[in-house]
Amino acid sequence: MSHEQPFSLVITGARLVDGTGAAPVEDATLVVGGDGLVVHAGPGDRAPAGPAARTVDAGGRTLLPGFIDTHVHLGVESARQMVRRFEQDSTVEVFRTAERLRATLHAGVTTVRDLGGLPAGYRTAVERGLTEGPRIHTAVRILSHTGGHADFTSECGFDPSSGMGEIADTPDEVRLAVRRLLRSGADVIKVCATGGMSSPYDQPDDEGLTEEEIRTVVEEVARHGGRPVAAHAQGTAGILNAIRGGVTSVEHGYGMTARARELAGERGTFVVPTLSTVFDGIDKATMEPHHYEKKVRWSSITKENISAAIAEGVRIAMGTDAAMVPHGRNLRELTHLVALGMTPLQAITAGTRTAAELLGLDGETGTLEPGKRADLVLCEGDPLADIALLADPANVVLVAQAGEIRKNGLGA
Repeated sequence: MSHEQPFSLVITGARLVDGTGAAPVEDATLVVGGDGLVVHAGPGDRAPAGPAARTVDAGGRTLLPGFIDTHVHLGVESARQMVRRFEQDSTVEVFRTAERLRATLHAGVTTVRDLGGLPAGYRTAVERGLTEGPRIHTAVRILSHTGGHADFTSECGFDPSSGMGEIADTPDEVRLAVRRLLRSGADVIKVCATGGMSSPYDQPDDEGLTEEEIRTVVEEVARHGGRPVAAHAQGTAGILNAIRGGVTSVEHGYGMTARARELAGERGTFVVPTLSTVFDGIDKATMEPHHYEKKVRWSSITKENISAAIAEGVRIAMGTDAAMVPHGRNLRELTHLVALGMTPLQAITAGTRTAAELLGLDGETGTLEPGKRADLVLCEGDPLADIALLADPANVVLVAQAGEIRKNGLGA
């Protein structure tokens, strides 16, 4: 007699938004196999029959793919702490980072890309089940030139950021820096193509690595099996250098003029606008003066350029710059994307399928389709009618990774 293996998880009675951009399916059923992969995601009357290790009645709630935040900094709590890490007890900070990982996961983010400040060991810890958190792609450190966005070195030679930066000033030095980052386990290489909001010595319009140096990064990464290259790029000149240099994504992109948007479209370059860090958390009392002044000045520029990028169909993936804004409130970013012109369905797709495409994970996750990992979120209400529902982690009542429930607010 053959033994029928039970499904690991079955969710019934859901409004399914599968992340592909398709219209929602009412009264849908999701079936997860014992391997953690989706077997069925669609109408309940078409779901395969069979025993299930666990069944959850969604009660009409909305079922979505687990979200992917493509720009976080989980190794620090805030912008101010980023340059005061030397004051912290390193052991305590490990546990605080674990707490941030858990809060991010419970907010509905099942995968993250950390773009500076998170050692690769945290990725391993999550993979081995030593701590609970999103799956991690990490840049480890940020590649910058002397005096650039990732150089916080003081006049006395002290680096208060505790080594978040990887400094290089010529194409040859850049090539060696890439090799060091790969040795440290980087899944993605982050370069600074411009100055930035939080850095003390430059402005967002200042150029960072040159086009030649950025191209050297892309070429060196290709020689070692390939990795995405993300460019911190806020001002227009640096954005153009980054796109021409061949980066995978432009991070922030506040100065995305018509020419920059056209070039991004031609090259298929992703843009991660991190709107939360421009529009949220502008608090003079908790920010360094230079950081506060820059944010206030750039908010209107960002609104104009990113609204145009959305209207013109530039490939936009969700990213928050969490740490610059609170951890565990990642999905507030969706409300900003909608405010600048996306439909709620488009914003959800930016945080699921498009984000997975940027990370090169679209064959594994980002949508709820047969054969994909069952990374999923169950949300109160209908975020297609009110996208702000997802901004409150209390409305995210269930989170699972590969069918394994990590958060359960249903009591089921």
